Amino acid sequence: MKQVTIKNDSLELTTLNYGAVVQKLMVKDRMGKPVNCVVGFENPEDYREDDRFLGACVGRFAGRISGSQLQIEDQTYPIYSQEGVHLHGGKKGLGKRIWTLTELKEGKDPSITYEYLSPHLEEGYPGNLKVEVTYQLKDNSLSIIQKATTDQPTVVNLTNHSYFRLDKKAEIDHLMLQVFSEKRLETGENLVPTGQLLPVENTSYDFRKPVALGKTRLDTPYVTDPGHNPKVIAWSPLSGIRIRVDSNQPSVVVYTPEDLPAICFETQNYPDAPAHAAFPSCLILPGDTYRNESVFSFDLVP
Repeated sequence: MKQVTIKNDSLELTTLNYGAVVQKLMVKDRMGKPVNCVVGFENPEDYREDDRFLGACVGRFAGRISGSQLQIEDQTYPIYSQEGVHLHGGKKGLGKRIWTLTELKEGKDPSITYEYLSPHLEEGYPGNLKVEVTYQLKDNSLSIIQKATTDQPTVVNLTNHSYFRLDKKAEIDHLMLQVFSEKRLETGENLVPTGQLLPVENTSYDFRKPVALGKTRLDTPYVTDPGHNPKVIAWSPLSGIRIRVDSNQPSVVVYTPEDLPAICFETQNYPDAPAHAAFPSCLILPGDTYRNESVFSFDLVP
């Protein structure tokens, strides 16, 4: 397992070739002190036993797929499930694989690129899928570009699964959150989408205007406009660190775990898209290139 670090005047990023994990992301607070804004293990080997997908490139399908099989064109493919749910790509998924470092650029706008070839029927998914993720620092922003190509029809939905911490406080009730979304996906048992889109207005899911999290906890797929950015803004009144999330994806899953003072912004396609014809398609064909481009920008509030 190997660590790779890049930095510029604003940010310092450390990644691992295991799971293409974001291990550390150092951001300066309003006092000029560096704060690690992602949850991670100090010892890289600890990631082998991690079940939270800390900082990992998650796939082949991020989020949940209902049932224990995929129907792709006229073929059925069994996939691993627990209690009727396939989560984050299966037993291991992309977040538990050793990736290959293919490019490291230093100097202005430094970047790290990893690749992984997921063989046909790995975790049950058809097609040899070539996956590439590039982390690039530009001024005060971390750009994450995930790409994939296939030699057979298959489904793909990738995301980065970093748990962001904007200060060192042991809870997140004080964090301010704004989600630019009018609707969310209704989820039922085991947090699987029902297929319905519900308005957030007059509900506890409404963060269209900045609101302190308080005791609200989320594991919620918000519907976003791919042409509108930002998707999310959050900040800490304590450290002054503010994060802005931009993405080309139609959804962002906002996740605030009950037992960890952190928040995930999982930019992706709709969870369970293979089971819902009305959802944006997650199918890619030979000759197609899947591309998830998300940017996490940091600045300071007064």
